[in-house]
Formats: sequence, C-alpha cells, structure tokens
Amino acid sequence: MSRLDLAPAGPMTLPDVGIGRGWEGALLLTATLLLLSFGLVTLYSASAFNAQREGLPDWYFVVRQAGGAALGLVVLAACARVPYRVWRYLAWPLLGAVSLLLVVIILPGTTAIAPEINGARRWLTLGGVTFQPSELAKLAIVVWTASAAVRKAEQLPSLSRGLLPFLLVWGLLLLPIVLEPNLSTACLVGLLGATVLFAAGARIAHFVFLGLLALPFLRAQLGVGFRAARMATFMNPSADPTGAGFQVHQSLVAIGSGGLTGAGFGQGRQKFGFLPEAHNDFIFAMVGEEWGLLGVAFLVVVYSTLVVVGLRVARRAPDEFGQLLAIGLTAIIGVQALLHMAVGLGLVPATGLALPLISYGRSNQLVTLAAIGMLIGVARATDPEGSPAVRGAGIPTRA
Repeated sequence: MSRLDLAPAGPMTLPDVGIGRGWEGALLLTATLLLLSFGLVTLYSASAFNAQREGLPDWYFVVRQAGGAALGLVVLAACARVPYRVWRYLAWPLLGAVSLLLVVIILPGTTAIAPEINGARRWLTLGGVTFQPSELAKLAIVVWTASAAVRKAEQLPSLSRGLLPFLLVWGLLLLPIVLEPNLSTACLVGLLGATVLFAAGARIAHFVFLGLLALPFLRAQLGVGFRAARMATFMNPSADPTGAGFQVHQSLVAIGSGGLTGAGFGQGRQKFGFLPEAHNDFIFAMVGEEWGLLGVAFLVVVYSTLVVVGLRVARRAPDEFGQLLAIGLTAIIGVQALLHMAVGLGLVPATGLALPLISYGRSNQLVTLAAIGMLIGVARATDPEGSPAVRGAGIPTRA
C-alpha cells in the first residue's frame, strides 16, 4: 500500500490577494485595517462625552471618522493600483497645487473659505468639504523630494548645489504652514523631506550646519506666547501643572492609571473634561488609560510592523525613485506616530500632531491611507522572489 504524501511540493507563500505580489501588500493592508478598527473603537469612547457636551449624539465623531475611513480605503485602493512611477511625473503639479492651497489659506481676503479657528487658519472649506492642506503637504514633499533627489543624485554631497536648492523649494510649503500658524506640522513636513534626502545620499553634516543656522529662528518662534509656556513646562513639568503643563500632566496621569490591562473600554475618567483633546491630540493617553500597557504594546507592534514592512518594500523597490518614495511614505506614518506617543509621555514638547489612523481628523486619515496605498503600489512592482519585476527591462536600478 503506497503512502499518501501531503507535503507541499515547493515553498509555501501567501495567496495573491490582488493588492500586490508577495505578502508585503497583504500585511500592510492587514495592519491598516487593525489600526482603523481599533481607532474607531477608541475614538467612540474618547469622544462620546465631548459630543454630548456640545449637544450632539454620542456617536457623532466616530460616524464622521468612519465615513472618512470608507473614503480613505477607496483612495488607498486607487493609489495601490497606480504605477508608482506616475507619481514622479506628478511631483511638480502636486507641489504647485498644495503650495497654492496653503497660500490661499493665509491670504487676508479668504476668511470666508479659510476661517480662523482657535487662533489659527489651517482649514479650507470648499463645496461643503473641510480639509487641511498642510496634511497634503506631507505627500507633496515626499513625492517631489524623491523625484528631485534622483535627478540630482551626483550633486547631493554639495551644500550649494545639493541641499540648498531643495531648501528653497521646500520653503514654498513650509513658510505658509508656519504663518497659519502651525509650527509643529511645518517641522514634521521639513523632517519628512530631510529623511528622503538623507536616504538619497545628502551629508548629515550639512543638515547639522543648517540646523545650527536655524536655531535663532526656532528660538524666536518658541520664545513667545503659548509656545514659550509649553517649552517652560517641558523643561520643568511640575512648574505649571494647572496651566501650560495641564494637558501633559493629565496625559501622564491617564497612562499611569491604566496599569497592565487598563480600566476597561469606556471606563476611563480623563475624557470627562480632565484631558482636553482626548479624542485627538492626546488619544494615546486614552489608549493607555482604558487598554493599559497591553493596548500601548499593541499599537507599538502594529506601527512597527508598518514601518518594518515599508522599509522592506523600499529595499526591494525596482529603482531609486521607488526606494526613496517608499522611505518617505513609511516616514509619514512612523515619524508622526512616534512623535504623538512621545508627546503623550512628556518626552517632547506638546504639539498638535495626530496619531495616524487613531486620532479624530479625516484629513490626516485620508492622507495616511493614501500614503499606505502608494506604498502598496511600490510593493506591487516587486515580484515574490525578491527581485524587481521590471529588472532586466532596461530600467536603471540603484546599486
């Protein structure tokens, strides 16, 4: 009697799910859906009381966020299907369009479509739709910098012919964002561009030199108004726990009270008026309070998965533009998540950066999902064996 051999004849691989070759695209999508689901659950708990206090249904914020997520997933699917080289040809148009929107926001006669909210003009309302152009600036600077870095690869080691021209173009995005004012987002957008350029071969000594030159400007910006108070409380957290340091102090209280498993879903207390912006700028603290260390670890693991897989996609990309684009897109998620969590833990001065796919804010949600879709698009250009699908077709690759 012959034996039945059930062992696979070749190496086992994940099935083709239609979003990419190999498993990278599937894992990126899985991590994204996990964050979206966890984010909607956490957002409901963090925002229900705030909505009721404003005379709205308790589900108001989470339904709006869910609608944004549905639209964002459509955008993700569309971006994943676009060949990533198309973005190289759209670099200048995208940069120009976003720069124009940013300028429109700060013009004196545009308050009808760009109203001042909480002392800043950051939102643009067109056709009943409100969004933040500064969120689009993250994609614009990554795409344009990756495209330009490929063209100027041999000049990047030079300060005058390499880095300085990039700074001049970046100013089209950064200056209007600073004038909104939104210094934290401007710094994040600049950091994303610098990350892509450093990966392309720019010298770190040049960044350090220009950073030293920018210190007087940053000192002036951080030394006035609410920024000065935030810096003072960052240097000495106990100096003003009921004033400028109130949010960070309450954030630490929330995270510290969560323990290992947290107080339980809906059982957190800080959202009842003790922690401002619990559903947005400090939603990480709500995760720590209601889900405990296990919830925090879950977020860290999922974000780390996105970053590691994104860098793997970059390493396997068919050409240098694909590599730089994937690095920048990964940084959009990883850097912002890291900074948001660092703010909640009091490790950096308080800023208004959202936690990607978790915090309330449909503009940030939409841009993040678009970035993940573009990253999947890069993964689709690589075959499951690890060699670029287009290699050998006359397309140059990075050594």
